[in-house]
Amino acid sequence: MHLVKATARPQDARIGWPAPDAAPVIFRRIVRMDALDSTSKEFRDAMTSTPPADRAMLDAILPVLERIAAALERSAPAAKPALDLNSADAFLWGSDRRLIPVPKVNRVEIDLLTGIDRARDILVDNTTRFAKGLPANNALLWGARGMGKSSLVKAAHTRINAERAEGELPMKLVEIHREDIEALPDLMATLRGDAHRWIVFCDDLSFDGDDTSYKSLKTALDGGIEGRPDNVLFYATSNRRHLLAREMVENERSTAINPGEAVEEKVSLSDRFGLWLGFHKCSQDEYLAMIRAYVERHGLKADPDTVRAEALEWATTRGSRSGRTAFQFIQDLAGRLGQRLD
Repeated sequence: MHLVKATARPQDARIGWPAPDAAPVIFRRIVRMDALDSTSKEFRDAMTSTPPADRAMLDAILPVLERIAAALERSAPAAKPALDLNSADAFLWGSDRRLIPVPKVNRVEIDLLTGIDRARDILVDNTTRFAKGLPANNALLWGARGMGKSSLVKAAHTRINAERAEGELPMKLVEIHREDIEALPDLMATLRGDAHRWIVFCDDLSFDGDDTSYKSLKTALDGGIEGRPDNVLFYATSNRRHLLAREMVENERSTAINPGEAVEEKVSLSDRFGLWLGFHKCSQDEYLAMIRAYVERHGLKADPDTVRAEALEWATTRGSRSGRTAFQFIQDLAGRLGQRLD
């Protein structure tokens, strides 16, 4: 093996780079100083004892080394600590593809969800069977805005955990955001084999334009060659019964060799959900029943006739009657009465 001795080049001197013969000395000095605290007396002494020429070389080299070290840390970050799944009953699947505990979930008591009795009973029964290790279906809750679709999912999870037998593991709820749906297969793989049973929940799920992430959803719900994990169930809410927008289907139909395949694609995604639970706009009587339930639950002290008139006016000015509209009125009423909503 032949070693070629490095020789100094004119450009090295121009940029202040150390000559090859001086480099070993400089780098030994860097290594020695790197081990010192920059605020320590030893570090100050080392800097003082460094010849001016070497100090200039250090000043030129250190920023480059710092950038290299920062790049290495970014490319090989420190290992994340193991997550304690007992730290919470609900989690978020973050954009960095890890579970984030949610200590306090924004929930509504299931008894306050009026006007959706049939959907409530079906979803609670399906979730109860899943919690017991029995067969259960993925569920799509679709329909009118503000009628309690996402509230029902969270309330059912809470109800079933409250009724579990002593010693049984709690069921877990994890929400994945619509924009992260492409990471759903990774989430399923993370949960596979865990001792807990998991409901994966996606709120306001739909697909528009050229979005192809729905294919990740189809793959995750089917589970591929491994099948869907036995301990995972998927619940989604949407304003649409068919998750693909009409224009997406029309665009695919116009370019497909067989136009019927585009329609099949639209239907096949919803077919992955064994339960379709429809939510429709509530009647005036159902809306007022929601108001009365909230007033009673929170102990609001107000004249019933006045509350009724104000609640109807509130709905009229907003152009809709829904559970969300009812709760917004209750928040306004409680604020005017100077009472807190526990």
